[in-house]
Formats: sequence, C-alpha cells, structure tokens
Amino acid sequence: MFLLFEEAGKFMAGRVLSEAESSAQVELDSGKRVKVKAANILLKFEKPAPAQLLAAAQAVSQTIELELAWEFAPEEEFGFADLAREYFSDKATLEQQAGTLVRLFEAPHYFRRAGKGRFRKAPADIIAQALAAIEKKKQIALQIEEWVKELSQGACPQPVRDQLYKILFKPDKNAPEYKAVVEASRATHLGPLELLIKAGAIDSPYQFHWRRFLLENFPKGTGFPKLEAPAIRDELPLSNARAFSIDDSATTEIDDALSVEGLGSGTVTVGIHIAAPGLAVMPGSPIDQLGRHRLSTVYMPGYKITMLPDDVVQSYTLAEGRDCPAVSLYVTLDEATLEIKASETRLERVHIGANLRHDQLDAIVTTEWLNNPEFQHAMDPQPLQNKRPKLSFLHRLAQHLKAGREVVRGKPETFNRPDYNFRLVGNDGCEPQGSEEVRISIRQRGAPLDLIVSEAMILANSTWGTWMAELGVPGIYRSQASLLPGVKVRMGTKALPHAGIGVKSYAWSSSPLRRYTDLVNQWQIIACARHGKTAALVAPFKPKDAELFSIISSFDAAYSAYNGYQGAMERFWTLKYVQQNAITEITGALFKENMVRADDLPLILPVAGASGFPRGARVRVRLGDIDEVTLDISGTVVERLDAPEAADAQAYDEAGDAGDDEDDTAAGPIAIAVDLSDSDATPVPSDNPAS
Repeated sequence: MFLLFEEAGKFMAGRVLSEAESSAQVELDSGKRVKVKAANILLKFEKPAPAQLLAAAQAVSQTIELELAWEFAPEEEFGFADLAREYFSDKATLEQQAGTLVRLFEAPHYFRRAGKGRFRKAPADIIAQALAAIEKKKQIALQIEEWVKELSQGACPQPVRDQLYKILFKPDKNAPEYKAVVEASRATHLGPLELLIKAGAIDSPYQFHWRRFLLENFPKGTGFPKLEAPAIRDELPLSNARAFSIDDSATTEIDDALSVEGLGSGTVTVGIHIAAPGLAVMPGSPIDQLGRHRLSTVYMPGYKITMLPDDVVQSYTLAEGRDCPAVSLYVTLDEATLEIKASETRLERVHIGANLRHDQLDAIVTTEWLNNPEFQHAMDPQPLQNKRPKLSFLHRLAQHLKAGREVVRGKPETFNRPDYNFRLVGNDGCEPQGSEEVRISIRQRGAPLDLIVSEAMILANSTWGTWMAELGVPGIYRSQASLLPGVKVRMGTKALPHAGIGVKSYAWSSSPLRRYTDLVNQWQIIACARHGKTAALVAPFKPKDAELFSIISSFDAAYSAYNGYQGAMERFWTLKYVQQNAITEITGALFKENMVRADDLPLILPVAGASGFPRGARVRVRLGDIDEVTLDISGTVVERLDAPEAADAQAYDEAGDAGDDEDDTAAGPIAIAVDLSDSDATPVPSDNPAS
C-alpha cells in the first residue's frame, strides 16, 4: 500500500512499511524512510506507483479551470476529494483527486487552506484583488524583462534613470528598477555602475556626486525652515577693545576676531573674541535642533551648506562696524618676553573694526612686511598700515607660541606641502553645475596671517579646555596620545593631552557658527564665566552626560562624511583643471609604492613604471584617461628626475614626519586627506579634521 501525504508544504508519496493509529512508517522512492503523522496522510492507494501518481496529478491539475472549480465549490469548508467529485464526476479517479489537491493548494487566491486537505473558497472581491495583483506582477515582470534588454543594449530607460541614485546607494531591492539593473548586470557581466555609465544614465558626473551626497546626508534637501534668531537678552558691557577678524573673502560665518591693547607699555593684552550664539540659542531650541541635525557646515569648492540658516548666522557673526556679542578670552603678556601673566574670560560686546581677508592680504602681509617697519608694498592699503604694529606683535606671539608647542611635541611642525584654493569662475556662491572653469592657487601653510589666527585659536581652545576641566565642567575634547604612526586624533569628554598640537588639553570652541561641538563647548564656557566654581552644577551638560557621548558619535560620523565629500569634490575639480588646461604630464614624488603626489596640484595617483624606486623619488609622469564618475586617473613614469642618493635622503626626511601626516596613508584616488576646516583650524597635520 502507498500513501500520499503533505510534509512541510510539499506533497510526497511512498510505500507503507508499517502503520499505527497515529502515524505510519513510509519509504520514499529515494530509499529514505520517514515517519508520517496520521493527520498528514491525504490518500491511501494500491496503484499506480507513487512517482506515477504525482506526475499524473501534476498533469491533471493543469486542466482544472480555477474559475469553474470555484463555482462548483460549496460555501462551507470542504475536502479536495469532495470537490474532485463535483468537478469531474462522482467517480473521480485517484489521479483526478490528487490533481485537484495540487490545483487547490497552488491557488490560495481562490481557495484558502483550512487544514490538511481541507479548503474554503475565497470571497469574490478578494479573488478580484488577488487576480489584479497577479496581473500587475506579471506586467512588472514583463517590464523588468524589457528594461533588462534595453540596459544590456546600452540604453537606459527613463524610470531607471529617475531612480539612479537610490538604485546605486540606497536601493529598494523590491523595486522593479533595481531588479532590472541587477538582472542586466548579471546578463552583461558588468558591475551596476559600469553598466549604467555605458547605458548613458549619468548625464553629469558632478550631479552624480552631488546628488549621491544629498541622498546619503540630506535626503530631505538642504533648505531651512523659517526660523527667527533669538535675541541675546543679557546686558553685556561694551569692551574697550577694537577687534578685527581674518578670514577668506567667501567666509560669511565670521566666528573669531582678535584685538591687541597696550603696545609699548610693557604689558600687552591680546583679546580672542568668539561669536556668541550660545548666549541666545538654548539647548533644545529649534535652532539648536537644526545645528544638532547638521553638526557642521559642509565645504566644497565654490559652494557650502551651512550648519545654520544665513539669517541666524548674520545675527551673531562678527561683522565689520558692529558691536557684536562675544565670548572673549583676554590674555595678558609681558611685551618683551611674551610670558603669559594671566587670562580672563568675559561675556561682552566687542566692536569689530575690520574684516580682513586672507586672499586679499596674504601677498602683502609677509614676514618682511611684519618685521621691517620701513618695508612698503606698492599696494599697501592704509587701514592695514594702521594695524601693522598689532599684526607684527601677533605674528611674534604666534611664532613664540608655536615654538613652545614644538618643545612639548618633541619635534618641530613641518609644512612641506601647500594648501590649495579652488575658485570656480563666475560661480558667485551658487550651486555649481560641474562645467565651470576652475582655477587652483597655492596658499602656503604657515603663512603669517594663517599662523596668527591658528595660534590664537589653539591658545583659546587649549586655555578654555583646561579651564573647564579645572572647574569640573565637562566638554568635548580632541586628544592624541602620541605622535607614533597610526595613533589617531580622538574625540571624548576628558581633558587629555593632544600630542600632535603639543597642548595638555584641546577643546574646539572657536567656531560655534560652523561646528556644533564648538557651540556645545561655548554653552559650557558661558556657564564657567557666569558661575565660576559652581559652574558644574548649572552647566547644560553634566559630568558623564550621555548626551555628550551621543553628540560626539553623531559629529564624528557626519564630519567624516562631509570631509569625504569635500575631498571627492576637490579631486573632481582638480581633474577638471587637468582637462581644461590640457595637462598631459606632471612632475611629482613617489610617496608610497606606485603612488605619486603631484608637485603643483592637489593630486595623488597610481603610476606604472615606478617599480624599484624608493620613497621620495622625483619623477615625470604621463597622465592617462580621466573618469569623472569614479574620480580615477592613472599615469606612467616616463623619466626619473633625481639622483638615487637624493631620493633616499628625501625619503628619510618624509618618513621622519610620517606620524604627523595622515595624507601619506591615502589608499585610493579619493582618499586624499582633506582639511575641511576654516581659518581657525589647527595647521598641525595630525589634527587634520580628515583624520
């Protein structure tokens, strides 16, 4: 005797070896023996053989019209054999009964399962909906098939083009557009990106990078809700200082300014004045929520996405000609020795006499101009002449502070490579299209104005960081345990040393309009200024506050993404510059195996033909093709430009400072270490925000 039974949603048949009241031992055609519960047994038969019955049942099932079977089915629950006798005849054969079972089982939209071999007919409206869904699925399958054909032939259907960025970066794996790309990729043996490039899906490489970044980081767009900047209600005293800021011309979020009082008296007071949105914007307010969501301004050549709305920024920015609220650090020094005698933090208003601009003044404010009062430039602006003594003192102080930090670091800071400025001609701060003419200029790291600002900000950030720690007020700190290669800069809530800068603590506090961590630290500093030794009791964030750790985690992730995008866009525009200027060859130095850094461009690329050359070898490279989507470019070494012994010496010099330079570990074409920071950022390579 044989049995037809159901096991795990499948129909099987086999020979009965033994049978009890609740189960049976059955041998399948494969020889496998299984125990079958009595409830799972659907049919008992003597012939045909199990395999023949299953084959015949499949054939019979395809002859059954579901609509007609549904009409014959009773309204109440029924068994498959009952319906077989209604559909075929009252003497339905074993094959017809088994065929009915298979057909009912595979048509749940017509017949709902009510138990082993038992069914109930579905309502007519449910059947209509199910049939519509089945037809829709069929049409989608046909559409996917058509799209696969088009993609394989090098054409991109418009629906796939419309979903391009989601398909590549945030796919809905059930979407037909995604399925079409996957199937076409398999059929053509091409990666999805390569497939879509060949199909012409990417009209603008720039828009490809831009829209990918927005999808991943600003899925709801970059606009701001309408918000009004709250007024600062404190009665702030007006400082006697007359301050000036130093930024690039494109900077609208002017966070910091400097003042110098007492020159010639033997005791000089240097003021470091930071814009004070923290006096008006409160934790948990709508503007705070905006800042906490974005966490930083995003920079890229020719454009930026600000952390806060422009109307809010303009309410607190240190604009020329205004008495601006500020958190000020006053440092009193011996004019001759530059020894720091005292420091004091004040909440006040400061008159901003001028907004100086790096790009307009770097060529004028040189070391010679600062050190020699008799030296004149033909284009010396008179307002700058009035600030010459103050700038000269600040530069001398900056050099002194830098030298002191280098003693702590254990070795001098080196600026072997320049920074690069990108300008898109005619862009005027509007969103770039990707076809603009790009101009790249060099801004030497450690230039006088840059050094003045960076050292002042390091002084403020380290002084405030230490002060908060002394008062038991937690803050957000950056630290680095040592200068050994691979030791990264980390963020945390403890005031730990920063070996790369050479200070015992370092808390970003000088850019509250551009970095959310700085705004958080400003709230804590304001509490310290108002309450002194009891500040820890009233500061917005208390020791071991979970919110601080959450902010650090979010900031790290966002800042890394923003830096990565800035790096990619600087590489994009560098490749555009190469194209626009028909550059076919570059000179550079081998800085790791088969990787060359260009001398006069912010470009790192893999090269062929450098096998056996030491690090530091100077080479001339012929450039290959450029891919603006993948940002790839490669080259071939055509000539070695230096003597082997000179290269070995250069390699030794670079290796000696490798621990400071994350850039040297760049692994690919868009992994260039990029400094997203602004004028107050540390020039020390090991604290490059890209790290």
